[in-house]
Amino acid sequence: MSHRRSVLLLVVTSILWSFGGLFVKSIGWNSYAITCFRSLVALIVLLPFVGRPRLPRSWYGVLAMLCYTGLICTCIMATKRTTAANAILLQYTAPIYSLLAGHLLLRERIRRRDIVSIGALFLGMALFLSDGLAGGAMSGNLIALLSGVFYGLMGVFMRKDPSGRPLDNVFWGNLLAVLIMLPLIGKPVWTPTNLTLIVLMGAFQLALPYLLYSKAIHGVTALEITLITVLEPIMNPVWVFLSTGERPGPLALMGGVVVLGTVVLHELPLGRRTKPLS
Repeated sequence: MSHRRSVLLLVVTSILWSFGGLFVKSIGWNSYAITCFRSLVALIVLLPFVGRPRLPRSWYGVLAMLCYTGLICTCIMATKRTTAANAILLQYTAPIYSLLAGHLLLRERIRRRDIVSIGALFLGMALFLSDGLAGGAMSGNLIALLSGVFYGLMGVFMRKDPSGRPLDNVFWGNLLAVLIMLPLIGKPVWTPTNLTLIVLMGAFQLALPYLLYSKAIHGVTALEITLITVLEPIMNPVWVFLSTGERPGPLALMGGVVVLGTVVLHELPLGRRTKPLS
C-alpha cells in the first residue's frame, strides 16, 4: 500500500475514533460495561473480515494483542475517572514510545524533524486543552498515561509481528477485553438509546477504524501511526460543538492549528517510501 493511501486511512481512522467521547458521555453505564459490549459488537462486525482468526504465533503477536486489549480498556476507564482533557493529553504521549520502540525494534531512523514534530505536537496539545486541563483523579491520570504506553507500542508490535495479520491481533484483543470486563459490568440498564449507541460505538467507532488501521500500518512508520492519529482529540470537540454549540476558546483554536500544521509539515512530501511491514 502506498504511503499516501496509508496516511489517508489513518486520517479517516482518527475521525471515526474521535466520536468516542460523545458515545462514552451519552451511555449511562460504567466503563467496564461500555468496554465489554463495545468489544462484543466489534467482534461480530470483524468476524467476516477476519475469516478464521489465527492465534498469535510469535511473541510480537502476543504483545500486539495485549497492547490492543490494554488500550481499549484503559482509554474508557481513564475518561470516566479523570477529566477528558487529561485523559486524551496523557494518552497522546504515545508518539514518544512509538519513536523509541520503532528505532529499537524496526530500525527506523530518528530524524531531527521527528523530535521537533513531537515537541510541537505537545505544545499544540497543551494549548488546545488548556481550558480543560485540571487535577483530575490521580488514578485516572495514571491509567491515561498507561493507555499512551499501550497505544505507542501497539503499532510497533503489529508491524514487527511476522504473521503480517494485524487484524487477528485486533480480533483476539477484543475477545480478551470482553472476557476481562464481563465480571465487572454490574447491571447495565438496557434502553433503546443505550442499545443503539453501543452498537454504533462498537461498529463504527471501534471495528471499522481498526479495519482501516490494520491496513494503514503497512505503509507508514511507527511514529507516523501515532502522530497522524493525534487528529482524534482535535476532532472530538468539533462534534461537541455541532451537538451542543459549545465553542472552543482562542487558545484551543491556536493549539488546533499548531497540531494540524505539525502533522501536515511532518508528512510532506507524502510520496516518500516507508519501510514495509516485516
